[in-house]
Amino acid sequence: MKRLGILAVLVSSMAWVCAAQTAKSAAPAEIAIHAGKVLDVRTGNYLSDQTIWIDGDRIKAIGKTAEISGQLPAGTKMIDLSNATVLPGLIDCHTHLTMTPYDSGPAGLHASYPRQALTGARNARVTLEAGFTTVRNVGANGYADIALRDAIKAGDVPGPRMLVSGPALGITGGHADNNFLAPQYHWSDDGVADGVDGVTLKVREDIKYGADVIKFMATGGVLSEGDNPALAQYSPEEMKAIVDTAHGLGRKVAAHAHGAIGIKYAVLAGVDSIEHGSYINDEDIQLMKEHGTYLVPTVYLEDWLMENLQTLGLTPSMIEKAKMVLPIAQKNISHAFKEGVKVAFGTDAAVYPHGLNAHEFGKMVSMGLTPLQSIQAATVNAADLIGWSDRVGTLEAGKWADIVAVQGDPLADVHVLENVHFVMKGGEVIKNQ
Repeated sequence: MKRLGILAVLVSSMAWVCAAQTAKSAAPAEIAIHAGKVLDVRTGNYLSDQTIWIDGDRIKAIGKTAEISGQLPAGTKMIDLSNATVLPGLIDCHTHLTMTPYDSGPAGLHASYPRQALTGARNARVTLEAGFTTVRNVGANGYADIALRDAIKAGDVPGPRMLVSGPALGITGGHADNNFLAPQYHWSDDGVADGVDGVTLKVREDIKYGADVIKFMATGGVLSEGDNPALAQYSPEEMKAIVDTAHGLGRKVAAHAHGAIGIKYAVLAGVDSIEHGSYINDEDIQLMKEHGTYLVPTVYLEDWLMENLQTLGLTPSMIEKAKMVLPIAQKNISHAFKEGVKVAFGTDAAVYPHGLNAHEFGKMVSMGLTPLQSIQAATVNAADLIGWSDRVGTLEAGKWADIVAVQGDPLADVHVLENVHFVMKGGEVIKNQ
């Protein structure tokens, strides 16, 4: 009897496993979203009473409900967003998911690379729930962002689609180096590389270990010790070697650049985007327009950082630089907006808490962009910058079913994007309030 009982349990277990495997391998059910309003982010027009037909992880069709509803197969799952405004999933082109606002000073020395990867898992979930279904992560220690990207792809942890850079390149003692340790430790950060040969090797190394994009520090930074944001940190020859090597291996290049001369060198070297641009001047703006270079302005951090400077464990020189650079940046970037430089949305989340990314919209509008332009920066423009216009950035047949919904009209009040009620990534409902 015991043997019969054991046999019954085994048979039952095998049947359960087979059923589970069958269910897992079965094609996902088709989904139809009934949207009250869909924002066409290219034109700024609203399309009313729309149905978005989703098959697997892609949009199969989108159109008037009366036209689509008759085509839906039996058993299609229906989602009612008839009282909401629906947009494409948002894109943030400048994040640091494996970091937090409290890592910028010496306290960051206490976080191991494995700990940073686990911090990234938490921040990835929060970012996704805020409506950002795609991010470009431009700088992480120990290739922790590559591990996070791969864990999200494998379904181990929830998070946005990630394009990642691994360690950012920088000069010895520059913004990508760690200057808190005494000389006896003989320490340099992962991305430190000097000279044409050195930066060429480092770009290749980053790509070897999985980088989708290359990030380098063209100038000094604010939240780093012992450097000057206004000064260039790589020579024009070194910058050109970085860009040529990356482009030759099919990777785009983002340049952290505050100072005007560093921006100029980076644009002439052929970078795809300038991150921050605090001291951008008319010559830089003209060059960026001629070369089609995007500005990723990261402007909301200026407000949050100034309100919280004394609580983050920053050094006196960091605090002094922040007080000097950030007000200048607001003036210069506002001028760049008005001059028509191409803008892609980026937040530098990690300088302030992850999940607040959408506060960038309101700040951009206050500095001169229209609400539609700010939304385009996080959709069609961002998709173009990262090279994914065929996959994300608009709600169209064939693209990933990355969809967000809000209450209200973001063209009238862009702040409604700070409270996203519905998030779908690749046909999977992440959040539905």
